[in-house]
Amino acid sequence: MNQKITVGIADMQIGKGNDVLITYALGSCIGLCFHDPVLKLGALLHIMLPLNMEPGRKNPLKYADSGIRETLRQLEMKGAQRSRITVKIAGGAKMFEVNGGSLGNIGQRNIESVHTILRRENVRLLGEQVGGSVARTLLFDVDSGQSCVRSFGKQDIVF
Repeated sequence: MNQKITVGIADMQIGKGNDVLITYALGSCIGLCFHDPVLKLGALLHIMLPLNMEPGRKNPLKYADSGIRETLRQLEMKGAQRSRITVKIAGGAKMFEVNGGSLGNIGQRNIESVHTILRRENVRLLGEQVGGSVARTLLFDVDSGQSCVRSFGKQDIVF
């Protein structure tokens, strides 16, 4: 059955087979599509910030570091193998001009953090549609592993 599963901001959902995972409003946030092609198992994670420095870690999915680790943990509990898992990412836009330095470009900080953590966790990054200054919608077909980025006024990008 082809089920469309919506992933909220600072959220993650797991799908299997013909499921399509979708997340909206990827500005400076990043959507990560995790895929185990053998099991046809996937997850879509929507992170907001690069590092979890929140006392008590109330929502680990909000952050790149703890969100990626939690997603991998849940996929592995369902039988996914780290050596087979691949990731595609989208988002990380610079949505606003902020005076006063690099703190304003949270999108770029998110991109760098995701790259670092995926390397540290030994997960292969297969493709990305990041940066720029437009918001994106990200769709992930779990069966094929294909991702599709939609942006207002632009042609869909399948990768």
